[in-house]
Amino acid sequence: MSDPDTLRPRRPASTGARFERLVEIMRTLRAPDGCPWDRAQTLASLRPFVLEETYEVLDALDREDLSDLRGELGDLLFQIVFLSQLTAEADGFTIDDAVEAITDKLVRRHPHVFGPDGGPPTSRISTPHEVRGRWEELKAEERASAGRSDGLLGGVPATLPSLLCAFELGSRVASVGFDWPTGGDVVDKIEEEVAELRQAVDTETAARREEEMGDLLFSIANLARKLGVEPEAALRRANQKFCDRFAQVEARLDAGGRSLQDASLKEMEAAWQAVKRED
Repeated sequence: MSDPDTLRPRRPASTGARFERLVEIMRTLRAPDGCPWDRAQTLASLRPFVLEETYEVLDALDREDLSDLRGELGDLLFQIVFLSQLTAEADGFTIDDAVEAITDKLVRRHPHVFGPDGGPPTSRISTPHEVRGRWEELKAEERASAGRSDGLLGGVPATLPSLLCAFELGSRVASVGFDWPTGGDVVDKIEEEVAELRQAVDTETAARREEEMGDLLFSIANLARKLGVEPEAALRRANQKFCDRFAQVEARLDAGGRSLQDASLKEMEAAWQAVKRED
Protein backbone atom coordinates (compact mmCIF):
# COMPACT_ATOMS: atom_id res chain seq x y z
CA MET A 1 0.00 0.00 0.00
CA SER A 2 1.12 3.54 -0.70
CA ASP A 3 2.17 5.74 2.19
CA PRO A 4 -0.74 8.19 2.71
CA ASP A 5 1.77 10.99 3.18
CA THR A 6 2.89 10.52 -0.43
CA LEU A 7 -0.63 11.28 -1.52
CA ARG A 8 -0.48 14.82 -0.19
CA PRO A 9 2.41 16.45 -2.07
CA ARG A 10 2.26 19.81 -3.69
CA ARG A 11 -0.11 19.86 -6.66
CA PRO A 12 1.45 17.96 -9.60
CA ALA A 13 2.44 20.08 -12.55
CA SER A 14 0.83 18.12 -15.39
CA THR A 15 -2.67 16.85 -16.09
CA GLY A 16 -1.31 13.32 -16.37
CA ALA A 17 0.39 13.49 -12.99
CA ARG A 18 -2.77 14.83 -11.36
CA PHE A 19 -4.81 12.03 -12.85
CA GLU A 20 -2.27 9.46 -11.67
CA ARG A 21 -2.53 10.88 -8.15
CA LEU A 22 -6.33 10.44 -8.22
CA VAL A 23 -5.93 6.83 -9.40
CA GLU A 24 -3.38 6.14 -6.64
CA ILE A 25 -5.68 7.66 -4.00
CA MET A 26 -8.43 5.31 -5.19
CA ARG A 27 -6.09 2.32 -4.90
CA THR A 28 -5.21 3.39 -1.35
CA LEU A 29 -8.86 3.70 -0.36
CA ARG A 30 -9.51 0.16 -1.62
CA ALA A 31 -6.39 -1.34 -0.01
CA PRO A 32 -6.75 -3.81 2.92
CA ASP A 33 -6.03 -1.05 5.44
CA GLY A 34 -7.91 1.58 3.44
CA CYS A 35 -11.41 3.00 3.93
CA PRO A 36 -14.03 0.47 5.15
CA TRP A 37 -16.81 2.16 3.18
CA ASP A 38 -14.86 2.26 -0.08
CA ARG A 39 -13.76 -1.35 0.39
CA ALA A 40 -17.40 -2.44 0.81
CA GLN A 41 -18.56 -1.03 -2.53
CA THR A 42 -19.38 -3.11 -5.62
CA LEU A 43 -20.19 -2.31 -9.22
CA ALA A 44 -23.88 -2.58 -8.37
CA SER A 45 -23.69 -0.43 -5.24
CA LEU A 46 -21.98 2.40 -7.14
CA ARG A 47 -24.71 2.63 -9.76
CA PRO A 48 -26.92 5.12 -7.87
CA PHE A 49 -23.88 7.31 -7.12
CA VAL A 50 -22.94 7.43 -10.81
CA LEU A 51 -26.52 8.45 -11.65
CA GLU A 52 -26.64 11.04 -8.86
CA GLU A 53 -23.33 12.62 -9.91
CA THR A 54 -24.48 12.72 -13.54
CA TYR A 55 -27.60 14.64 -12.63
CA GLU A 56 -25.62 17.00 -10.43
CA VAL A 57 -23.41 17.78 -13.43
CA LEU A 58 -26.54 18.46 -15.49
CA ASP A 59 -27.90 20.72 -12.75
CA ALA A 60 -24.68 22.77 -12.72
CA LEU A 61 -24.84 23.02 -16.51
CA ASP A 62 -28.46 24.20 -16.37
CA ARG A 63 -27.52 26.87 -13.82
CA GLU A 64 -24.41 27.81 -15.85
CA ASP A 65 -22.48 27.67 -12.56
CA LEU A 66 -18.89 27.00 -13.59
CA SER A 67 -17.67 26.83 -10.00
CA ASP A 68 -20.13 24.06 -9.14
CA LEU A 69 -19.52 22.40 -12.50
CA ARG A 70 -15.81 22.06 -11.73
CA GLY A 71 -16.56 20.20 -8.52
CA GLU A 72 -19.33 18.06 -10.00
CA LEU A 73 -17.15 16.98 -12.91
CA GLY A 74 -14.51 15.95 -10.40
CA ASP A 75 -17.10 13.91 -8.48
CA LEU A 76 -18.20 12.18 -11.69
CA LEU A 77 -14.59 11.50 -12.67
CA PHE A 78 -14.04 9.90 -9.26
CA GLN A 79 -16.92 7.49 -9.91
CA ILE A 80 -15.29 6.49 -13.21
CA VAL A 81 -11.97 5.87 -11.49
CA PHE A 82 -13.77 3.96 -8.69
CA LEU A 83 -15.55 1.64 -11.15
CA SER A 84 -12.32 1.02 -13.04
CA GLN A 85 -10.51 0.13 -9.82
CA LEU A 86 -13.17 -2.46 -9.01
CA THR A 87 -12.88 -4.05 -12.46
CA ALA A 88 -9.09 -4.05 -12.21
CA GLU A 89 -9.30 -5.92 -8.90
CA ALA A 90 -11.52 -8.50 -10.61
CA ASP A 91 -8.93 -8.97 -13.38
CA GLY A 92 -11.19 -7.19 -15.84
CA PHE A 93 -9.88 -3.92 -17.24
CA THR A 94 -8.00 -0.96 -15.78
CA ILE A 95 -8.54 2.78 -16.03
CA ASP A 96 -5.69 2.76 -18.58
CA ASP A 97 -7.73 0.41 -20.75
CA ALA A 98 -10.78 2.69 -20.52
CA VAL A 99 -8.74 5.77 -21.48
CA GLU A 100 -7.13 3.90 -24.36
CA ALA A 101 -10.52 2.68 -25.58
CA ILE A 102 -12.03 6.16 -25.84
CA THR A 103 -8.82 7.59 -27.33
CA ASP A 104 -8.74 4.95 -30.06
CA LYS A 105 -12.48 5.38 -30.72
CA LEU A 106 -12.20 9.16 -31.13
CA VAL A 107 -9.35 8.83 -33.60
CA ARG A 108 -11.09 6.02 -35.50
CA ARG A 109 -14.39 7.90 -35.78
CA HIS A 110 -12.81 11.16 -36.92
CA PRO A 111 -11.03 10.21 -40.16
CA HIS A 112 -11.73 13.76 -41.36
CA VAL A 113 -9.41 15.01 -38.60
CA PHE A 114 -6.93 12.19 -37.89
CA GLY A 115 -5.22 10.41 -40.75
CA PRO A 116 -3.75 6.89 -40.53
CA ASP A 117 -0.40 6.66 -38.75
CA GLY A 118 -0.41 10.39 -38.09
CA GLY A 119 -0.79 11.23 -41.78
CA PRO A 120 -3.31 13.57 -43.41
CA PRO A 121 -7.08 12.95 -43.05
CA THR A 122 -8.60 10.42 -45.43
CA SER A 123 -11.84 12.37 -45.92
CA ARG A 124 -13.22 15.88 -45.79
CA ILE A 125 -16.37 16.77 -43.88
CA SER A 126 -17.59 20.33 -43.47
CA THR A 127 -20.94 20.21 -41.62
CA PRO A 128 -22.12 18.75 -38.29
CA HIS A 129 -24.81 16.77 -40.15
CA GLU A 130 -22.16 15.08 -42.31
CA VAL A 131 -20.13 14.30 -39.20
CA ARG A 132 -23.14 12.64 -37.54
CA GLY A 133 -23.87 10.58 -40.65
CA ARG A 134 -20.28 9.41 -40.96
CA TRP A 135 -20.18 8.64 -37.23
CA GLU A 136 -23.19 6.33 -37.57
CA GLU A 137 -21.62 4.63 -40.62
CA LEU A 138 -18.43 3.94 -38.68
CA LYS A 139 -20.41 2.63 -35.71
CA ALA A 140 -22.27 0.25 -38.04
CA GLU A 141 -18.96 -0.98 -39.47
CA GLU A 142 -17.65 -1.57 -35.94
CA ARG A 143 -20.77 -3.54 -34.98
CA ALA A 144 -20.46 -5.66 -38.12
CA SER A 145 -16.77 -6.35 -37.44
CA ALA A 146 -17.70 -7.46 -33.92
CA GLY A 147 -20.33 -9.83 -35.30
CA ARG A 148 -23.24 -7.75 -34.02
CA SER A 149 -26.34 -7.31 -36.17
CA ASP A 150 -28.40 -4.99 -33.99
CA GLY A 151 -28.84 -2.40 -36.74
CA LEU A 152 -28.76 1.38 -36.67
CA LEU A 153 -30.74 1.63 -33.44
CA GLY A 154 -28.69 -0.98 -31.60
CA GLY A 155 -26.83 0.18 -28.56
CA VAL A 156 -29.24 2.92 -27.48
CA PRO A 157 -29.12 2.45 -23.68
CA ALA A 158 -32.37 1.10 -22.26
CA THR A 159 -31.72 3.14 -19.11
CA LEU A 160 -31.91 6.49 -20.90
CA PRO A 161 -34.79 8.69 -19.78
CA SER A 162 -37.58 8.02 -22.27
CA LEU A 163 -37.70 11.58 -23.62
CA LEU A 164 -33.95 11.56 -24.25
CA CYS A 165 -34.22 8.07 -25.78
CA ALA A 166 -36.81 9.34 -28.28
CA PHE A 167 -34.47 12.23 -29.11
CA GLU A 168 -31.58 9.81 -29.70
CA LEU A 169 -33.65 7.43 -31.83
CA GLY A 170 -34.78 10.32 -34.01
CA SER A 171 -31.20 11.57 -34.34
CA ARG A 172 -29.93 8.18 -35.45
CA VAL A 173 -32.51 7.61 -38.16
CA ALA A 174 -32.19 11.23 -39.29
CA SER A 175 -28.49 10.60 -39.91
CA VAL A 176 -29.47 8.30 -42.80
CA GLY A 177 -32.18 10.64 -44.14
CA PHE A 178 -35.26 9.18 -42.40
CA ASP A 179 -36.66 12.44 -41.08
CA TRP A 180 -39.31 15.11 -41.53
CA PRO A 181 -38.14 17.75 -44.04
CA THR A 182 -38.84 20.70 -41.74
CA GLY A 183 -39.79 21.56 -38.19
CA GLY A 184 -43.19 22.64 -39.51
CA ASP A 185 -43.81 19.10 -40.72
CA VAL A 186 -43.22 17.82 -37.20
CA VAL A 187 -45.69 20.39 -35.86
CA ASP A 188 -48.26 19.01 -38.32
CA LYS A 189 -47.54 15.53 -36.99
CA ILE A 190 -47.98 16.75 -33.41
CA GLU A 191 -51.37 18.26 -34.29
CA GLU A 192 -52.35 14.92 -35.84
CA GLU A 193 -51.30 13.09 -32.67
CA VAL A 194 -53.21 15.56 -30.47
CA ALA A 195 -56.38 14.88 -32.50
CA GLU A 196 -55.88 11.13 -32.11
CA LEU A 197 -55.26 11.51 -28.37
CA ARG A 198 -58.36 13.66 -28.01
CA GLN A 199 -60.41 10.92 -29.65
CA ALA A 200 -58.81 8.27 -27.43
CA VAL A 201 -59.62 10.29 -24.30
CA ASP A 202 -63.30 10.30 -25.23
CA THR A 203 -63.80 6.84 -26.71
CA GLU A 204 -60.86 4.46 -26.27
CA THR A 205 -59.42 2.15 -23.62
CA ALA A 206 -56.71 3.10 -21.13
CA ALA A 207 -54.17 1.11 -23.18
CA ARG A 208 -55.12 3.04 -26.31
CA ARG A 209 -54.84 6.37 -24.50
CA GLU A 210 -51.36 5.39 -23.28
CA GLU A 211 -50.32 4.49 -26.83
CA GLU A 212 -51.54 7.80 -28.24
CA MET A 213 -49.88 9.74 -25.43
CA GLY A 214 -46.61 7.95 -26.22
CA ASP A 215 -46.92 8.85 -29.91
CA LEU A 216 -47.47 12.50 -28.99
CA LEU A 217 -44.46 12.61 -26.65
CA PHE A 218 -42.29 10.91 -29.27
CA SER A 219 -43.27 13.54 -31.84
CA ILE A 220 -42.58 16.36 -29.36
CA ALA A 221 -39.10 14.96 -28.67
CA ASN A 222 -38.41 14.96 -32.39
CA LEU A 223 -39.64 18.53 -32.78
CA ALA A 224 -37.12 19.45 -30.08
CA ARG A 225 -34.43 17.70 -32.11
CA LYS A 226 -35.39 19.57 -35.28
CA LEU A 227 -35.24 22.86 -33.37
CA GLY A 228 -31.87 22.05 -31.81
CA VAL A 229 -33.34 21.81 -28.30
CA GLU A 230 -32.33 19.00 -25.92
CA PRO A 231 -35.73 17.95 -24.52
CA GLU A 232 -34.57 16.70 -21.12
CA ALA A 233 -32.88 20.02 -20.39
CA ALA A 234 -35.89 21.97 -21.67
CA LEU A 235 -38.26 19.97 -19.49
CA ARG A 236 -36.02 20.32 -16.43
CA ARG A 237 -36.07 24.10 -16.88
CA ALA A 238 -39.85 24.08 -17.35
CA ASN A 239 -40.22 22.00 -14.18
CA GLN A 240 -38.07 24.45 -12.23
CA LYS A 241 -39.99 27.43 -13.62
CA PHE A 242 -43.26 25.81 -12.54
CA CYS A 243 -41.89 25.16 -9.04
CA ASP A 244 -40.66 28.75 -8.71
CA ARG A 245 -43.97 30.21 -9.87
CA PHE A 246 -46.07 27.92 -7.70
CA ALA A 247 -43.98 28.83 -4.67
CA GLN A 248 -44.84 32.48 -5.38
CA VAL A 249 -48.51 31.56 -5.73
CA GLU A 250 -48.36 29.92 -2.31
CA ALA A 251 -46.62 32.98 -0.85
CA ARG A 252 -49.26 35.32 -2.33
CA LEU A 253 -52.10 33.30 -0.89
CA ASP A 254 -50.37 33.07 2.48
CA ALA A 255 -49.89 36.87 2.53
CA GLY A 256 -53.64 37.19 2.02
CA GLY A 257 -54.40 34.83 4.86
CA ARG A 258 -55.31 31.93 2.59
CA SER A 259 -53.76 28.45 2.49
CA LEU A 260 -53.56 26.28 -0.60
CA GLN A 261 -56.05 23.91 0.98
CA ASP A 262 -58.58 26.71 1.59
CA ALA A 263 -58.12 28.60 -1.69
CA SER A 264 -60.44 27.98 -4.61
CA LEU A 265 -59.20 27.13 -8.09
CA LYS A 266 -60.25 30.63 -9.18
CA GLU A 267 -58.11 32.22 -6.46
CA MET A 268 -55.11 30.05 -7.30
CA GLU A 269 -55.46 30.82 -11.02
CA ALA A 270 -55.65 34.56 -10.30
CA ALA A 271 -52.48 34.36 -8.22
CA TRP A 272 -50.79 32.29 -10.95
CA GLN A 273 -51.59 34.87 -13.63
CA ALA A 274 -50.32 37.66 -11.37
CA VAL A 275 -47.02 35.82 -10.89
CA LYS A 276 -46.69 35.29 -14.64
CA ARG A 277 -47.20 38.98 -15.32
CA GLU A 278 -44.35 39.81 -12.95
CA ASP A 279 -41.87 37.41 -14.60
